[in-house]
Order: sequence, then C-alpha cells, then structure tokens
Amino acid sequence: MPFALILFLLMLLTGVIWLLDRFMLRAKRPAGVNEPWWVEYAKSFFPVILVVFLLRSFLFEPFKIPSGSMIPTLHVGDFILVNRFTYGLRLPIVNKKFIEINQPQRGDVMVFHYPEDPSVDYIKRVVGVPGDKVVYRDKKLWINGVAQEQQRDGDYNYVESELRFVHTERYQENLNGRMHPILLNPDMPLLHLGNVANFPQHEQCSYSEVEVSCVVPTGQYFMMGDNRDNSRDSRYWGFVPDDMIVGKAFFIWMNFGELKRIGLSIE
Repeated sequence: MPFALILFLLMLLTGVIWLLDRFMLRAKRPAGVNEPWWVEYAKSFFPVILVVFLLRSFLFEPFKIPSGSMIPTLHVGDFILVNRFTYGLRLPIVNKKFIEINQPQRGDVMVFHYPEDPSVDYIKRVVGVPGDKVVYRDKKLWINGVAQEQQRDGDYNYVESELRFVHTERYQENLNGRMHPILLNPDMPLLHLGNVANFPQHEQCSYSEVEVSCVVPTGQYFMMGDNRDNSRDSRYWGFVPDDMIVGKAFFIWMNFGELKRIGLSIE
C-alpha cells in the first residue's frame, strides 16, 4: 500500500476520533474521568499527521536514492527533497492536477511513478518533452535534429553494491543550454535490445543496434539516467505520462555514508 494512502488513512482515523470526542464523547464522560488511551493518542497524533500529510502532498516529499542510475549527479544513499508544487498542485492519492504552474523542462531531475509499477517511484532526468524527437546514437543525444554537445571531463570510477568495480568516462552534456554530468561506459553497448518492453505507444519509437529514436507523445516525457549505461529508463519502458509525475528533485539533505554531500543542490 502506498505510503501516502497509509498516511491519509491514519489522518482520517485520528481526525474522526478527535471530532467524536470533541462533539460527543467528552460531554458523556463523567467529571474527573480520564480520556480513554485511544482518544488521547488520536488527539496527540492527529495534528502531527495532518501537517506531515499536507507538507508531503503539496510542498516537499523526501526520497532516498536506491540505485546508481543517476551517478554522478546522485549517489546511492542520498536523501533528497522533491518539490511537489513546481509542476502544479495535485490531489493527494489520485495525483490529479488541479492547478497548473510549470511544465517539466529538458534537464530537470524528476521523480515519477514507474509506469510498469506505479507503486514504485523512479528518478531520472527529463530528456524529451511532448513533441520532441529524441535520438540516441553513438551514445550521443540528438533533440529535434540538434546534437547535444558532450565535453570529456576525465574518468569516473565507482563500486557497485555487490563490490564490483566500474570504470566509466565522465562527460559534461549540454542539454539545450543546461549543463550536467553524465557517465558513459565504453565497454557497454548502446542498448540491450532484448530488454526493451512492449510499452504503450511503442510505435512512437524505432530501435536498432546503433540507434534509438522516439517521438514523445502529447502529455508525456522521455527520461534517461545520467549513468547512461547503467540505467533502465525510457529507452526500455517508454514514456512517463503527466499524471505519474511526483515532482522536481532539488536538494540533498542527508547521506550517512558521504556527509560532504549534505546541502548540495541538484542540477
């Protein structure tokens, strides 16, 4: 069960108990008799749960980075904050937008519900917005026929969770004027064709051993991880619909294994 739904049910339960006590039970309780424990607990927890629910639903939501698909921008173990309102206000639980504010832009680091399993949240970078033609060829991005510049920025080595050493090449990618780091592994193929799913609007994409080409449908987005050869993203499972967007990642507030990362902004 999604955490937001659990929080909502707890808020509803404690709120109902608080209202019942305020307007019915308190008047029937003999003078000098203490409140039942369940009433006392509900009255104590209801305002806390209410504030957490409102903050998490409309302002900021915490998220922990579970994998290395966004290295070097985000590391495994980073605890980040996600801005829930920058792309518009949405109804809790159903995630239906009711106030439009901004649209996701190329280069944004975005959290969303994974299209193949909406109970799971993913984080990737927005590469294509509605109407874009995204081409990934020779491990370089082309957006609407324009090559996105890559500048070599040395090597980058890291160790995966199973203690496997990984050597990659680091680049600075200019995605429509916005610079961000990416990793490319020269020993990995452009794509593992056998892992491409039969996702909705698959006909918008074409695949070969040397190129992936997709036209992004209306109201959907094309996402890629910064660790390009260690990321299962839109190349494999398709597009992210607007109603699956959670928000924009913007701040690292904790990493117990790398304290120096605390306070870093996410670009």
